[in-house]
Amino acid sequence: MSDNNNHNSDDATTAGNSHPSTRPPKQARTGLKSTGVRKAASKSNRSRAREFALQALYQHLVGGNAPEAIDAFTRDLAGFHKADSVHYDALLHGSIKLAAEMDELITPLLDRKMAEISPIEHAVMWIGVYEFQHCLDVPWRVVLNECIELAKEFGGTDGHKYVNAVLNGLAPRLRAAEVAADKASGATTAPAAASAPEAAAAADDSAEG
Repeated sequence: MSDNNNHNSDDATTAGNSHPSTRPPKQARTGLKSTGVRKAASKSNRSRAREFALQALYQHLVGGNAPEAIDAFTRDLAGFHKADSVHYDALLHGSIKLAAEMDELITPLLDRKMAEISPIEHAVMWIGVYEFQHCLDVPWRVVLNECIELAKEFGGTDGHKYVNAVLNGLAPRLRAAEVAADKASGATTAPAAASAPEAAAAADDSAEG
């Protein structure tokens, strides 16, 4: 009786599949829940790409899953077709590839060990540092604002303040010319539009064009 049940169960899981699937198994989507602080209508396709990259990097940091498996799973999530897939791809694979180098930049600005940093805030900081260094078409203030909004939407209560402090500390080094120009024009170092996701998204769209 037991053997028959086991056999039937196996048949149910393999029915219609004469050959084993070549796709990596889907992973459970855990840990990331939106607070709803940003309305979908205000999000550019790059804003959505950052969200999906955050989801994928979170899985990498928490589960240690292979980038290829994470990528395949993330691309199957609802709404991915609205994201800038090229930007997502750069953020995911670029951040994983350059993780050690980016952590070397981030660590001196932390007040605790990296292991004590929330994986959500850690992933958001990776996204920010990667864009500072490799996405020069996106203004540094847009990068900063977008990362703050990511941390607000998916991180802890004050996680966005931590992200803001670290990325603001790195901006003068990684985007020296832009930050210097802002200071020369009388703009403050802190992002004036940190609480305005619509403005950040609009600026992001402008940069994409």
